Amino acid sequence: MIKMMSIFNNSPFGTDKISDHCVTGDKSPGKPSISSESEPDTVSIESTAEEMQPKDQSSDKDSPKKKGIRKKLKYVFSNFPGGKKKVNPIEKNGAVTENKPLTGTVNQFYLPTFEQIKKHLEGDQFFSAIQHLIALERALYTSLDDKSDEEMSQEQSKVESLYEILKNKVFGIIKNSIALAPANPKLLFHAVYAIVEQEAEDEKYNSEKPPDKIVSHRPRKWREIWMDTVKQSVADRMKDTERTSSSENLSAAALCFLHMGRTMKEDMIIVVEHIKQLYPAQFNVCRTYAECYHHYFSSELQLIAEFDLGDKDTYLLLTWVQNLYPNDIQRNSILVKELDEAKLGSLLPPKMIKQLEAKYLCNEAASVKNWLAKSLEMEVKRWTEEKEPEKLDGRFHSELAIDVIQTIHGGQKRAAEIASELGKELSVVLLVELMTFLKSYKKALEEFKEKNKQHSYFKAVIIANINNCMSFRDHTKKTTTSAQDSMRGKILTTLREIENSGYDVLLQALVLELKPIFRKLTQNKWLSCSETMNEILQATSNHISEFKTLHDPLYQDIVEKIHGHLVREYIVRLMKKKVSLKTPELQQNLSKLISAHASLLQNFCKEKGSKAMWLDSALPQLAEIIRLQDSSAIKIEVATLANKYPDISKKHLAAILYIKGNLPSNEVKSILSILDVSAKPTTSNEALFSAMRVS
Repeated sequence: MIKMMSIFNNSPFGTDKISDHCVTGDKSPGKPSISSESEPDTVSIESTAEEMQPKDQSSDKDSPKKKGIRKKLKYVFSNFPGGKKKVNPIEKNGAVTENKPLTGTVNQFYLPTFEQIKKHLEGDQFFSAIQHLIALERALYTSLDDKSDEEMSQEQSKVESLYEILKNKVFGIIKNSIALAPANPKLLFHAVYAIVEQEAEDEKYNSEKPPDKIVSHRPRKWREIWMDTVKQSVADRMKDTERTSSSENLSAAALCFLHMGRTMKEDMIIVVEHIKQLYPAQFNVCRTYAECYHHYFSSELQLIAEFDLGDKDTYLLLTWVQNLYPNDIQRNSILVKELDEAKLGSLLPPKMIKQLEAKYLCNEAASVKNWLAKSLEMEVKRWTEEKEPEKLDGRFHSELAIDVIQTIHGGQKRAAEIASELGKELSVVLLVELMTFLKSYKKALEEFKEKNKQHSYFKAVIIANINNCMSFRDHTKKTTTSAQDSMRGKILTTLREIENSGYDVLLQALVLELKPIFRKLTQNKWLSCSETMNEILQATSNHISEFKTLHDPLYQDIVEKIHGHLVREYIVRLMKKKVSLKTPELQQNLSKLISAHASLLQNFCKEKGSKAMWLDSALPQLAEIIRLQDSSAIKIEVATLANKYPDISKKHLAAILYIKGNLPSNEVKSILSILDVSAKPTTSNEALFSAMRVS
């Protein structure tokens, strides 16, 4: 017996190591506690040995040498600190509870045979055979002097065959961890326990080398095998696209992205909620799984990105890389903590992302340009049809502006969903495309006006297109930034040109009708012009009613244009009268008449919706210049007029002063010199006189 103790003391593992694993069941640091939901609360080596002993002990025909070894082992183990170990069941949420050892002693120890351990390993009770296999392996080292090399080799082969069974069992479970963990955490826990135990045995082997006679298979490096198994498991699950339904009629690339993203998210949630707690902390199980999924996902996307992707697939790829992966997976409330700690980064390198974004911007701009061209083509076709445009809330309506704005907005929205910065970049590109479209739109509208004047609904078509401009203007103002002022200005200018061109067409008939009526002002004496003014206002009123189908702001625009036209035509006729009134009385009478007409025009235009108040003072100020007799007072009034309407020229003023027949020529020159004083710049709204020709 002293010799037997000596053998154990000289073994590479030592008797205390054997007791640690085979008797006390104490939990080593970093190892999960043994647990089982179906097993009894307490188990002991003696109960396990009884289960594994042959039913008929009297029939045991082992060799004397084997009986001797077992007797020695039984004696050795009977001297170890005994006791039963409590195995706490895994709680419902899968959390592993702490061990609470129970008191007791081991009365006997029975080392199972090879066949018995094999049976347990191949069955559902492999967990109970883990420590027995370790003990069997160690037993080889206690009988070096009792066995020949051939016998030792044979027994080692048997032990290794058992380890191969255990290895296949354990890593088969590890490979199916995602599926097993929620339903059967105990089975996965047993597999993890086996790996931890083998790692512990490897550490002992590294610190206590066996004799040269032993051909050891340690270190077994099951931790490394575990890592490889996890990688393979992840790869298999990420490849298995059949698990993702293709009922949504997705492209192959879209289905691939969806499957990998969904698989990673769902599997990582299982890792965090069900698997993490079954492992010791040093395994970093969440980080390990996360890195495996991320690496596989990233590798596949980089491989896909190498190909010449279509527009949709490029968009989908960027959406996953820039939006769905970081927001839906990495920022998921359940995963965010673990994935942040894993520091996974982006699925694609920055350079590749930039290349894909550049391609996407080019594709999107081309797509939008194509859709805008098709929309315009369809709109032009509708113009030539002998149909009145649709009305919406009493206004002539065209779908063109809606189609164009929705196309542009859709492109901007898609880009912004990928990344906000990409949305801003595309916004600049699409602003250029809008400008290009508006030029084509303007050209097409001009051609229509030239070739279709006899169209039954000519004016209605023009009004519908003027209404479009308001929609384009609102969209441009709302969606552009100060950094885009230059392009915004060009677009707004083009829209104003389209509107003014349309107004000119709509007002052409009114202008032609008013021209002979205004001519009456020069043919008759001024004091008999009241009926002529009423005729002018009535004709104007008849035409204005046609413009009610414009949107309110555009209707106001055209009414203000009419207001300006009436004031200008009146001043033109006043300058063309070529009548020189010699007496102050005649001049005062004409001044009163002009003031009365000015009041009529002002009230009429205001009633029709004009807010061009800047026109209101033009005729009254001219009437005042005609009324005044003092040269200094006239100069003050001229200065006021020039300040209000800086575009008045000396020819315009000279034609007005001609009416004052009693004004000496030297005073006329002195008054005209007032206009030599620099005036403020003229804006488009203040350009009253510049459009008037003076003969």
